[in-house]
Amino acid sequence: MLERARRSLARIGHNFIENIWRVGAMTRFFVMVLAASGTSFRRFRLVMREVYFTGVQSLIIILVSGLFIGMVLGLQGFETLQKYGAQESIGVLVALSLVRELGPVVSALLFASRAGSAITAEIGLMKATEQLTAMDMMAVSPMARVIAPRFWAGVISMPMLAAMFSAMGVFGGYLVGVVLIGVDNGAFWSQMQAAVDFRYDVMNGVIKSFVFGIAVTVIATFEGFDAPPTAEGVSGATTRTVVSSALAILALDLVLTASLLRGDH
Repeated sequence: MLERARRSLARIGHNFIENIWRVGAMTRFFVMVLAASGTSFRRFRLVMREVYFTGVQSLIIILVSGLFIGMVLGLQGFETLQKYGAQESIGVLVALSLVRELGPVVSALLFASRAGSAITAEIGLMKATEQLTAMDMMAVSPMARVIAPRFWAGVISMPMLAAMFSAMGVFGGYLVGVVLIGVDNGAFWSQMQAAVDFRYDVMNGVIKSFVFGIAVTVIATFEGFDAPPTAEGVSGATTRTVVSSALAILALDLVLTASLLRGDH
Protein backbone atom coordinates (compact mmCIF):
# COMPACT_ATOMS: atom_id res chain seq x y z
CA MET A 1 0.00 0.00 0.00
CA LEU A 2 2.71 2.47 1.01
CA GLU A 3 4.85 1.40 -1.94
CA ARG A 4 1.97 2.04 -4.35
CA ALA A 5 1.34 5.47 -2.82
CA ARG A 6 5.04 6.28 -3.08
CA ARG A 7 5.09 5.27 -6.76
CA SER A 8 1.99 7.39 -7.46
CA LEU A 9 3.54 10.44 -5.80
CA ALA A 10 6.81 9.87 -7.66
CA ARG A 11 4.93 9.67 -10.96
CA ILE A 12 3.00 12.88 -10.21
CA GLY A 13 6.23 14.65 -9.26
CA HIS A 14 7.98 13.40 -12.39
CA ASN A 15 5.11 14.59 -14.63
CA PHE A 16 5.06 17.98 -12.91
CA ILE A 17 8.82 18.47 -13.34
CA GLU A 18 8.58 17.29 -16.97
CA ASN A 19 5.85 19.85 -17.71
CA ILE A 20 7.82 22.65 -16.04
CA TRP A 21 10.83 21.67 -18.14
CA ARG A 22 8.72 21.74 -21.32
CA VAL A 23 7.40 25.21 -20.49
CA GLY A 24 10.99 26.42 -20.05
CA ALA A 25 12.07 24.76 -23.30
CA MET A 26 9.09 26.34 -25.11
CA THR A 27 10.01 29.79 -23.76
CA ARG A 28 13.59 29.35 -24.99
CA PHE A 29 12.23 28.15 -28.34
CA PHE A 30 10.00 31.26 -28.57
CA VAL A 31 13.01 33.55 -28.01
CA MET A 32 14.93 31.67 -30.73
CA VAL A 33 12.02 32.13 -33.14
CA LEU A 34 11.93 35.88 -32.46
CA ALA A 35 15.70 36.07 -32.97
CA ALA A 36 15.36 34.32 -36.36
CA SER A 37 12.41 36.45 -37.50
CA GLY A 38 14.54 39.08 -39.22
CA THR A 39 15.32 36.70 -42.09
CA SER A 40 11.62 35.85 -42.47
CA PHE A 41 10.64 39.50 -42.77
CA ARG A 42 13.37 40.15 -45.31
CA ARG A 43 11.91 37.29 -47.40
CA PHE A 44 8.29 38.08 -46.63
CA ARG A 45 6.95 35.86 -49.42
CA LEU A 46 7.78 32.89 -47.17
CA VAL A 47 5.44 34.29 -44.52
CA MET A 48 2.71 35.09 -47.04
CA ARG A 49 2.86 31.58 -48.46
CA GLU A 50 2.29 30.20 -44.97
CA VAL A 51 -0.54 32.72 -44.41
CA TYR A 52 -2.27 31.03 -47.34
CA PHE A 53 -1.79 27.53 -45.91
CA THR A 54 -2.70 28.38 -42.31
CA GLY A 55 -5.15 31.27 -42.71
CA VAL A 56 -6.86 31.11 -46.10
CA GLN A 57 -7.34 27.33 -45.96
CA SER A 58 -8.96 27.69 -42.50
CA LEU A 59 -11.41 30.26 -43.83
CA ILE A 60 -14.27 27.93 -44.77
CA ILE A 61 -14.57 26.26 -41.37
CA ILE A 62 -14.27 29.67 -39.64
CA LEU A 63 -17.01 31.28 -41.75
CA VAL A 64 -19.43 28.34 -41.58
CA SER A 65 -18.94 27.94 -37.82
CA GLY A 66 -19.39 31.70 -37.27
CA LEU A 67 -22.63 31.70 -39.27
CA PHE A 68 -24.14 28.80 -37.31
CA ILE A 69 -23.04 30.14 -33.92
CA GLY A 70 -24.52 33.55 -34.77
CA MET A 71 -27.80 31.90 -35.76
CA VAL A 72 -27.90 29.86 -32.55
CA LEU A 73 -27.16 33.01 -30.51
CA GLY A 74 -30.00 34.77 -32.32
CA LEU A 75 -32.48 32.00 -31.53
CA GLN A 76 -31.43 31.60 -27.90
CA GLY A 77 -31.13 35.34 -27.35
CA PHE A 78 -34.55 36.11 -28.80
CA GLU A 79 -36.23 33.52 -26.58
CA THR A 80 -34.52 34.95 -23.47
CA LEU A 81 -35.01 38.65 -24.33
CA GLN A 82 -38.66 38.11 -25.24
CA LYS A 83 -39.42 37.29 -21.60
CA TYR A 84 -38.33 40.83 -20.66
CA GLY A 85 -39.85 42.60 -23.68
CA ALA A 86 -36.38 43.49 -25.02
CA GLN A 87 -36.32 41.35 -28.17
CA GLU A 88 -35.18 44.32 -30.28
CA SER A 89 -31.87 44.23 -28.34
CA ILE A 90 -31.02 40.92 -29.99
CA GLY A 91 -28.40 42.64 -32.17
CA VAL A 92 -26.60 43.94 -29.07
CA LEU A 93 -26.56 40.49 -27.47
CA VAL A 94 -25.24 38.76 -30.60
CA ALA A 95 -22.61 41.41 -31.36
CA LEU A 96 -21.21 41.72 -27.82
CA SER A 97 -21.14 37.95 -27.29
CA LEU A 98 -19.20 37.43 -30.52
CA VAL A 99 -16.87 40.43 -30.48
CA ARG A 100 -15.85 40.15 -26.83
CA GLU A 101 -15.78 36.42 -26.23
CA LEU A 102 -17.02 33.81 -28.70
CA GLY A 103 -15.32 35.25 -31.78
CA PRO A 104 -11.73 35.16 -30.48
CA VAL A 105 -12.11 31.97 -28.39
CA VAL A 106 -14.02 29.71 -30.80
CA SER A 107 -12.03 30.83 -33.86
CA ALA A 108 -8.78 30.18 -31.92
CA LEU A 109 -9.98 26.68 -30.97
CA LEU A 110 -10.89 25.97 -34.61
CA PHE A 111 -7.57 27.44 -35.78
CA ALA A 112 -5.66 25.22 -33.34
CA SER A 113 -7.57 22.13 -34.50
CA ARG A 114 -7.17 22.81 -38.20
CA ALA A 115 -4.00 24.86 -38.73
CA GLY A 116 -2.08 24.12 -35.49
CA SER A 117 -2.26 20.37 -35.97
CA ALA A 118 -1.22 20.74 -39.64
CA ILE A 119 1.81 22.88 -38.68
CA THR A 120 2.91 20.32 -36.07
CA ALA A 121 2.48 17.38 -38.43
CA GLU A 122 4.35 19.15 -41.24
CA ILE A 123 7.33 20.17 -39.10
CA GLY A 124 7.38 16.77 -37.36
CA LEU A 125 7.43 15.00 -40.73
CA MET A 126 10.26 17.25 -41.93
CA LYS A 127 12.20 16.27 -38.80
CA ALA A 128 11.42 12.56 -39.25
CA THR A 129 12.62 12.62 -42.88
CA GLU A 130 15.76 14.59 -41.81
CA GLN A 131 14.95 17.62 -43.95
CA LEU A 132 15.72 19.94 -41.01
CA THR A 133 19.09 18.21 -40.48
CA ALA A 134 19.85 18.61 -44.20
CA MET A 135 19.12 22.35 -43.96
CA ASP A 136 21.53 22.64 -41.02
CA MET A 137 24.23 20.86 -43.06
CA MET A 138 23.70 23.33 -45.92
CA ALA A 139 24.05 26.26 -43.48
CA VAL A 140 20.35 27.14 -43.83
CA SER A 141 18.73 27.90 -40.49
CA PRO A 142 15.56 25.80 -40.00
CA MET A 143 14.39 28.43 -37.50
CA ALA A 144 14.52 31.20 -40.10
CA ARG A 145 13.40 29.12 -43.10
CA VAL A 146 10.75 26.81 -41.61
CA ILE A 147 9.70 27.80 -38.07
CA ALA A 148 9.57 31.63 -38.06
CA PRO A 149 7.46 31.99 -41.28
CA ARG A 150 4.85 29.59 -39.87
CA PHE A 151 4.86 31.39 -36.53
CA TRP A 152 4.28 34.83 -38.05
CA ALA A 153 1.70 33.46 -40.48
CA GLY A 154 -0.35 32.22 -37.54
CA VAL A 155 0.03 35.50 -35.64
CA ILE A 156 -1.09 37.49 -38.72
CA SER A 157 -3.95 35.13 -39.63
CA MET A 158 -5.56 34.70 -36.23
CA PRO A 159 -6.95 38.26 -35.68
CA MET A 160 -8.28 38.32 -39.26
CA LEU A 161 -9.99 34.96 -38.86
CA ALA A 162 -11.52 36.06 -35.53
CA ALA A 163 -12.84 39.25 -37.15
CA MET A 164 -14.39 37.27 -40.03
CA PHE A 165 -15.88 34.80 -37.54
CA SER A 166 -17.52 37.65 -35.59
CA ALA A 167 -18.77 39.36 -38.77
CA MET A 168 -20.28 36.11 -40.04
CA GLY A 169 -21.83 35.50 -36.62
CA VAL A 170 -23.50 38.93 -36.64
CA PHE A 171 -24.84 38.14 -40.13
CA GLY A 172 -26.19 34.84 -38.80
CA GLY A 173 -27.89 36.69 -35.93
CA TYR A 174 -29.36 39.12 -38.49
CA LEU A 175 -30.74 36.26 -40.59
CA VAL A 176 -32.48 34.70 -37.59
CA GLY A 177 -33.55 37.89 -35.81
CA VAL A 178 -34.63 40.13 -38.70
CA VAL A 179 -35.30 37.82 -41.66
CA LEU A 180 -36.71 34.77 -39.86
CA ILE A 181 -38.31 36.10 -36.65
CA GLY A 182 -39.17 39.61 -37.83
CA VAL A 183 -37.34 41.94 -35.43
CA ASP A 184 -37.23 45.51 -36.76
CA ASN A 185 -34.25 45.96 -39.08
CA GLY A 186 -33.48 49.53 -37.95
CA ALA A 187 -33.65 48.64 -34.25
CA PHE A 188 -31.36 45.64 -34.79
CA TRP A 189 -28.55 47.69 -36.35
CA SER A 190 -28.98 51.00 -34.48
CA GLN A 191 -28.96 49.40 -31.01
CA MET A 192 -25.92 47.33 -31.99
CA GLN A 193 -24.04 50.43 -33.19
CA ALA A 194 -24.95 52.34 -30.02
CA ALA A 195 -23.94 49.54 -27.63
CA VAL A 196 -20.73 48.17 -29.21
CA ASP A 197 -17.76 50.38 -28.38
CA PHE A 198 -14.72 50.12 -30.65
CA ARG A 199 -12.13 50.65 -27.92
CA TYR A 200 -13.58 48.51 -25.13
CA ASP A 201 -15.27 45.77 -27.15
CA VAL A 202 -13.68 45.44 -30.58
CA MET A 203 -10.10 46.15 -29.48
CA ASN A 204 -10.42 43.74 -26.56
CA GLY A 205 -11.38 41.02 -29.03
CA VAL A 206 -8.45 41.92 -31.30
CA ILE A 207 -5.99 41.77 -28.37
CA LYS A 208 -7.37 38.37 -27.32
CA SER A 209 -7.13 36.92 -30.84
CA PHE A 210 -3.57 38.25 -31.25
CA VAL A 211 -2.46 36.62 -27.96
CA PHE A 212 -4.24 33.38 -28.89
CA GLY A 213 -2.46 33.39 -32.26
CA ILE A 214 0.93 33.68 -30.55
CA ALA A 215 0.10 30.89 -28.07
CA VAL A 216 -1.25 28.44 -30.66
CA THR A 217 1.59 28.89 -33.16
CA VAL A 218 4.31 28.69 -30.49
CA ILE A 219 2.81 25.43 -29.19
CA ALA A 220 2.32 24.03 -32.72
CA THR A 221 5.82 24.84 -33.97
CA PHE A 222 7.49 23.71 -30.73
CA GLU A 223 5.66 20.37 -30.64
CA GLY A 224 6.57 19.71 -34.28
CA PHE A 225 10.20 20.70 -33.76
CA ASP A 226 10.43 18.66 -30.55
CA ALA A 227 8.57 15.58 -31.86
CA PRO A 228 10.42 12.22 -31.85
CA PRO A 229 11.32 11.40 -35.50
CA THR A 230 8.87 8.49 -35.79
CA ALA A 231 5.28 8.12 -37.03
CA GLU A 232 4.12 7.56 -33.46
CA GLY A 233 6.10 10.58 -32.23
CA VAL A 234 4.57 12.90 -34.86
CA SER A 235 1.08 11.56 -34.07
CA GLY A 236 1.58 12.18 -30.35
CA ALA A 237 2.92 15.69 -30.99
CA THR A 238 -0.13 16.54 -33.12
CA THR A 239 -2.46 15.39 -30.34
CA ARG A 240 -0.52 17.37 -27.73
CA THR A 241 -0.75 20.49 -29.91
CA VAL A 242 -4.55 20.39 -30.05
CA VAL A 243 -4.98 19.60 -26.32
CA SER A 244 -2.33 22.06 -25.09
CA SER A 245 -3.59 24.83 -27.39
CA ALA A 246 -7.19 24.40 -26.20
CA LEU A 247 -6.13 24.56 -22.54
CA ALA A 248 -3.83 27.54 -23.19
CA ILE A 249 -6.60 29.43 -25.04
CA LEU A 250 -9.12 28.94 -22.23
CA ALA A 251 -6.60 29.83 -19.50
CA LEU A 252 -5.41 32.93 -21.37
CA ASP A 253 -9.01 33.92 -22.02
CA LEU A 254 -9.69 34.00 -18.28
CA VAL A 255 -6.54 36.05 -17.58
CA LEU A 256 -7.17 38.50 -20.44
CA THR A 257 -10.86 38.92 -19.63
CA ALA A 258 -10.06 39.71 -15.98
CA SER A 259 -7.28 42.18 -16.86
CA LEU A 260 -9.14 43.90 -19.73
CA LEU A 261 -12.38 44.29 -17.75
CA ARG A 262 -10.41 45.74 -14.84
CA GLY A 263 -8.73 48.11 -17.29
CA ASP A 264 -12.13 49.20 -18.62
CA HIS A 265 -13.26 50.31 -15.18
